[in-house]
Amino acid sequence: MSLLETSGLTRRFAGLTAVDQVDLTVTQGTIHAVIGPNGAGKTTLFNLISGLVPPSDGTICFAGQDITQLPVHRRAGLGMARTFQNIRIFASMTVLENALTGLHARLDANLASVVLRLPNFRRAESQAVARARAVLELVGLADRAENRAAALPYGDQRRLEIARALAFSPRLLLLDEPAAGMNPAETDALKALVHRIRDAGTTVLLVEHDMGFVMDLSDRITVLNFGRRIFEGTPIEVRQETAVIEAYLGHKVAERLARRSAGA
Repeated sequence: MSLLETSGLTRRFAGLTAVDQVDLTVTQGTIHAVIGPNGAGKTTLFNLISGLVPPSDGTICFAGQDITQLPVHRRAGLGMARTFQNIRIFASMTVLENALTGLHARLDANLASVVLRLPNFRRAESQAVARARAVLELVGLADRAENRAAALPYGDQRRLEIARALAFSPRLLLLDEPAAGMNPAETDALKALVHRIRDAGTTVLLVEHDMGFVMDLSDRITVLNFGRRIFEGTPIEVRQETAVIEAYLGHKVAERLARRSAGA
């Protein structure tokens, strides 16, 4: 069953076509990667899907609903969340407070309830804290809930950003280069986390340059080049496809990935 579908999705910027007639189908319950060389249109595609920029042409359907013209907050309300290439955490706040960010805006309470801290507000606040602690447990940061976010190592800051996105219980999580800047140990921990997220019921769509990470993790991969989709398939199919090798991987990388897979 498909959760996300784009049809003929296109975005032009002053004569430059960054995304060109892209058809994409993300199946519910899977980990789906988008790869391609720099300038292929990957982040622009994410911005279109999440609503940060409007399409020039094409449509986007999410959970059976046309969301092409919906603003970001409406898409989030339907169950879509994302992270960004550059970490966006509140450094002076605690880990728990970061995970809580935005959840208080959804508390079912009016101004009087908040000011007077009436029972319905206290109950909603308690539920928000419980949810924040649950996602911190999922990403492996529960024991650091009271630490300042700025004190976390780089890899943990990445995981905190993911926790904040998961606090909304999204149906689809978009991860924009989540492994960027990570060392091998942090990357392995991230792979395990993404699998846990998928196993907990959240579909994952990611953009990533680390090919080992992508090949180990993904159920399906879409390859972009110059804004166009040039191939889609399983990791094995992608690393064997001539068009992908010539446009992006190169023969040496394709051979290394094949050896890596054979040794797994």
